[in-house]
Amino acid sequence: MDHAAVLALYDRDMREGAQPDGPGTRVERVGGVVRQVAEAHGWNGVVWSDLDETNADAAIAEQVAYYTGLGREFEWKLYGHDLPFDLGQRLRAAGFTPEPEETLMIAEVADLTLDVDPPEGIRVLPVTDRAGVDLVADVHEKAFGTDSSRLRRQLLARLTDDPDTVVAVVALAGDEPVSAARMELVPGTRFAGLWGGGTVEEWRGRGIYRALVAQRARAAVDRGYRYLQVDAMSTSRPILERLGFEPLTTTTPYVYEV
Repeated sequence: MDHAAVLALYDRDMREGAQPDGPGTRVERVGGVVRQVAEAHGWNGVVWSDLDETNADAAIAEQVAYYTGLGREFEWKLYGHDLPFDLGQRLRAAGFTPEPEETLMIAEVADLTLDVDPPEGIRVLPVTDRAGVDLVADVHEKAFGTDSSRLRRQLLARLTDDPDTVVAVVALAGDEPVSAARMELVPGTRFAGLWGGGTVEEWRGRGIYRALVAQRARAAVDRGYRYLQVDAMSTSRPILERLGFEPLTTTTPYVYEV
């Protein structure tokens, strides 16, 4: 894979050319910034910027003022190759709080190892309705220890209003949900994104996460997507590398609380 070329394509299609990530959201392009605006329960934030030392501080102040006026907490999604090089320092100085760094990993679907089955005793089901969404939210809360109300609303809305843009799966041990994940599809691009993959702690290390990655990758192949993208935590990066994903850059969410 040509890392520079694929990263440039990702920036163009998925960041500069970003599309709303669900019903009730919009993408706005203001100066050198591309941002998403959603209701309070949706994701609000900056997905791309084209800034330099002369205009970065003004652009940051403009976004703070804009989202503060809406009463919205928002995120500036900073990538390791974004300019200016000290943009992270400028965000911190403006009152943003960085969250843990992740790694942007991308793979060509054709190069992935897809013949991965779930371990014995685990069955993987597609999520298509409210009952399935409840199972995904239950796994999310147990795996990450965070509130899943936003995920619940967003996933149900996409499955209801725009089902061609999302694939969600849940892994069950008997009737107990033990792992879940989703894939977001962006029509008109070559990228599908893997999100929310999590496994309940006592079920980790058995190959369930790996099986869910392969399951979603097969779905991407069926829909004609060329690349899969993941913002990988340190725990999932080794698994993804073994499957064929390659690290291209880092990404760090900088959060501003109103």
